[in-house]
Amino acid sequence: MAREAAEHRQLIASWDRLEKRSRDLIELDQLADGDPELEKQLADERALIANDLRSRELDLLFTDPYANHNAVVTLSVGQGGVEAQDWVEMLMRMYLKWAERKGFETEIIETSPGEEAGLKSATFIVRGPRAYGLLRSEHGVHRLVRISPFDQNHRRHTSFALVEVMPELEGSDENAVVINPQDLRIDTYRSTGAGGQHVNKTDSAIRITHLPTGIVVTCQNERSQMKNRETAMKVLKARLFQRQQQEAAEQRDQIRGQVMPAEFGSQIRNYVLQPYTLVKDVRTGLEVGNAQSVLDGDIDPFIEAWLRWRLSQNGAS
Repeated sequence: MAREAAEHRQLIASWDRLEKRSRDLIELDQLADGDPELEKQLADERALIANDLRSRELDLLFTDPYANHNAVVTLSVGQGGVEAQDWVEMLMRMYLKWAERKGFETEIIETSPGEEAGLKSATFIVRGPRAYGLLRSEHGVHRLVRISPFDQNHRRHTSFALVEVMPELEGSDENAVVINPQDLRIDTYRSTGAGGQHVNKTDSAIRITHLPTGIVVTCQNERSQMKNRETAMKVLKARLFQRQQQEAAEQRDQIRGQVMPAEFGSQIRNYVLQPYTLVKDVRTGLEVGNAQSVLDGDIDPFIEAWLRWRLSQNGAS
């Protein structure tokens, strides 16, 4: 509650500053009277205020009650074999790069390497202002088309990966999910990640299976078994909360979006690298020609377009 109050005060203060700058701009405009130097200052300040106003306008698009929570992101391989596993790793890099650009913190919870390359799955947490509100636009199947570096005949391949985004529960929200300890099977095993000789000596990695639902969560990023267990429980609660919201929501996509197989025809976004470069969001119709920039983390245009599209869809329903 204290954090929420502080954020509200910060938001009010930002609007107050914007109002003062706008009033100052009006006064400056009255004083300019054709002065070239003042006219340039006016133009610069108008541009800055317009950008600030656009940023404030985006704040109004976050209608989800969990928008300001941290985001738990899970990536899973779909159709495409080794190529799809490489695609999962590319997507993970894209989101971590995006988070770095935003100044957000990230914590990799678990990765499952592919047999030849890439990742079969990965789970990580993104911590920052409106992390879930922003990243929930990414939920769905992502499709990649390119000449495969794993094909000696240099043929074009299509591969799929599923991105799932959930809010990390905090404080009183955690009470929304009640877990019976008897419903859990907890296994420990030796971590396969970083940690040097330590990983060969202790079973610090944790795998928690929620028996009624079959949901499995693993965590091996910490050397402490206790810390891994605590993190795994957080992720499990997020997944169970997501499941509860799906079952209770009038529309299945209220929190997580429709459950879709990671295969052709179910994608929300296409990434084409050959024979031309284009990233197109199926829902909003937004297209970006610089695919490499998108893969380097420049996904804000897609996020903003989805927020506006989502608001228009809610208004029409």
